[in-house]
Parts: sequence; structure tokens; C-alpha cells
Amino acid sequence: MSNQAGESAAASETPAFSETRRGIPAGIWALGFVSMLMDISSEMIYALLPVYMVTALGTSTLAVGVIEGIAEATASITKVFSGALSDWLGKRKLLAVLGYGLAAFTKPIFPLASSLEGLVAARFIDRVGKGIRGAPRDALVADIAPPELRGASFGLRQSLDTVGAFLGPLLAIALMWLMANHFRMVFWIAVIPAFLSVIVLLVAVKEPERPHDVRSIRMPLHHAELGRLGARYWWVVAIATMFTLARFSEAFLILRAQSIGLPLALVPIVLVIMSLAYSLSAYPAGILSDRMDRMMILIIGLALLLVADLVLALASGILGVGAGVVLWGLHMGLTQGLLSTLVADTAPSELRGTAFGMFNLVTGLALLAASLIAGALWDVAGPEGTFLAGAIFAALTILGLLATRDRLRSLRTT
Repeated sequence: MSNQAGESAAASETPAFSETRRGIPAGIWALGFVSMLMDISSEMIYALLPVYMVTALGTSTLAVGVIEGIAEATASITKVFSGALSDWLGKRKLLAVLGYGLAAFTKPIFPLASSLEGLVAARFIDRVGKGIRGAPRDALVADIAPPELRGASFGLRQSLDTVGAFLGPLLAIALMWLMANHFRMVFWIAVIPAFLSVIVLLVAVKEPERPHDVRSIRMPLHHAELGRLGARYWWVVAIATMFTLARFSEAFLILRAQSIGLPLALVPIVLVIMSLAYSLSAYPAGILSDRMDRMMILIIGLALLLVADLVLALASGILGVGAGVVLWGLHMGLTQGLLSTLVADTAPSELRGTAFGMFNLVTGLALLAASLIAGALWDVAGPEGTFLAGAIFAALTILGLLATRDRLRSLRTT
């Protein structure tokens, strides 16, 4: 682990912003554009799906929370096995192509489904595709990125991914207006960028050769191999779990906007605003994390979440909800790429797929719990109770990080 002098030296050697951008390998940029195209497709659908389920199919908000939480947990469980398989094979791209391909071929189910059951099935299959690609893709980013630009590389991929997350809802808004709220036609158009993402992955991403001196992994999920991940890695998992319990699905941001009377066709603007703030902050936050204490950036991100929850709980109009959504997006930008960077920092290179898979399993289960709690609170106490509970969880997490910051500060790029 680096001492304070080492950290200062590393910070002084960090390239300037433009040099950082030029130093990031082409494969990282390509993976970012792959994520962007798939997110355009997914968010065109998911920006409308909660409202579609509640208004068109009569689904309760508790059911929305259950569906969202279980869907994400399904993806997280799948990531464990795909990540471990990528370590066993020593190959990441094959599984990434499989995962993105499955998600692309699932997209036509959304416009074809005529019942809640069909939508739920499509949602789960799509999340299985996300699970298959997630850990191998993140491990591939770590394999390609230079160690001194690891934070910037994860931040860039996350930023491009989130560009898709605000372009998707923006397209959904425009198409809903042009097509007189025709949900199914928007879902059909969303199929196109999904298949483009697979093409970019196949053509533009080159997987580096596995170094000859890297240990072969025969049973990645064996307890002995999990033990090799080390205490520093498991500290990162614990931090991320606490953090995930302090937040819940962004579907509740959409429902919050609807609760103050935002017109149906404009509801996706919530994800546009959140994702724009997320995208603009993720890459700079990644660059900053290569220069300074990563734990402090994480604490700042949690503080933004706490304030966002309070604003959303107390907001009585569109401006208040908009401010809360911007703060929510900023907290995501400061924390999501950073958590992935910390996993890459602390996991052995030959076990990165398994490390990302376990990380996503644990945080996915935490997201399931958070979404269930949020849905139940919404039905019982309304949006105010839901977001106030989120603020309390965020405050407790900040206190926990502050109490252990001396130990956590040692989690630095190796």
C-alpha cells in the first residue's frame, strides 16, 4: 500500500486532463460506446416502463419495487458465474458479446408483450444478459486500463454509458410526443441501438493477451480462491453494500415526478436530467480519484445522496424535484465508477472477473432490499417517507465511513 509520500508523488505524476484523455486506450473508448448504445436502447424502454405498468396495467408501486429489485438481483447473481467463468477461461470478450447479444435479442419482447407477465419475463431475460456481460466487461476495462489511469478509465466508461442513459429517455420523450403516447412504437425503435452495440463490441474491442506469468484459475468460486481476494477487497464490498442500502431504484424518481403532476409524455425527463448530471460528473470524478484520496470522494458522493433524498422528500413542485434529481445524478457520478475502480485496485488480476461478480452479487442483494423497502414505504407513507428513509440510511453510511476512514484510506491504487 502507498504511504502519504507515495500518494503525493503519484498525484504529481498524474497527467493533465487532455493528456489523460489521450492516454486512455482505444478499447476503453469502444467499451464506453458499446455501453452507451445499449443504454440508449434500455433507457428508452425503462424510462417509460414504470409508468406504463402503473397507469396502463394497474400495477402497484410495491409491485414495481419488487420487479425492479428482483430484476437487478437476477443480474447480480448471474454476474458471479460469468465473472468466475471469465477467470477460468482467461477470456472476457466472448462473455461480453454473449451478454450484450442476449439483451439485444430480448428487446423485441417489450413491444410484443401484452401482459404484465410478458413484460416481467422480458425484464428478467434482459437482466440475465446484463449479468452475463457485466463482470467480464468490468474486468476487461481493468485489464486494458493503465494502472495510473484506472480511475479515469472507469470514469470514462461510466460517463459514456450514462450519456446513453440520458439520450434514451430524451428520445423516448420526443417519440412519445410525435406518436401520441404510443408506448409500443417507442419500444420497437429502441431495438435498433441495442443491435448496434453488439456490432461495435465485435469490431472495435480487442482483448489483450493473458500474460504468461499470470496464475491459471481452475475453481474461481472455491473458498480458497475467494480468500485470495484479500481483506482489502472485502472491505470495498462492505463499503459498497452500505452505500447500496442507502439508495434504491431510479424508478422511484420517475414516480416522484409523476406524483407532483408531471405530464405523462414528460415523465422521462427525470432520467434525462439525472443521467446528464451523472455523465458530466463521472469522468472528472474518475480523473480526480487518480490524484487524491478516493475515500473522501466517496464520502462527498454520499453527502450528495443525503441532500438529494431530503430535497426529494420535501419538494412540493417541479423545481424542487428537479433539484433533487440533479443532486442524485451528481452523487452517482462521484461514486459508481469509483467503486468499480476500488474493486480493480484491490483484486488480483487473475481473479478480477470473480471479484466483480461477487461485488455485484452482494450489492445486487442490497439493492433488492432497498427497493423492497422503498416500495413498501411508498405505499404506506408516500414519497416523503420513502426519501426520508433513504436520507437516514445515507447519514448512517457516512458516519460508518468517517469512523473507519483511517483504515479505508489505505485502499489506494496498487
